[in-house]
Amino acid sequence: MYRRALEGNEKAWGPEHASTLGTINRLGDLYADQGKMAEAEAMYRRPLEGYEKAWGPEHPSTLGTVNRLGDLYADQRKMAEAEAMYRRALEGSRQDGRSGSHASTGVGRQ
Repeated sequence: MYRRALEGNEKAWGPEHASTLGTINRLGDLYADQGKMAEAEAMYRRPLEGYEKAWGPEHPSTLGTVNRLGDLYADQRKMAEAEAMYRRALEGSRQDGRSGSHASTGVGRQ
């Protein structure tokens, strides 16, 4: 289903449109859930590059994909890579003016 949605999004809006990149992220989630880690990583890398190009490294969509990569690496017990992604997501959220207290960072909640 995601493959069909992806094809439709790419045709209608192009490969770097936000809707297309979001569909690719969800396809990565599906692959990760199926244990297809290499495919999941490839899917996450594509929107990461697109979001960085369009909106920059601190945009919430960029950081969300960075966090997804962190989760993927943690699931594979690649802890150094996971930590690097999580640190990047946290630092990016701080630089974007959220001071690490945004709900998506899990920091600063009481």
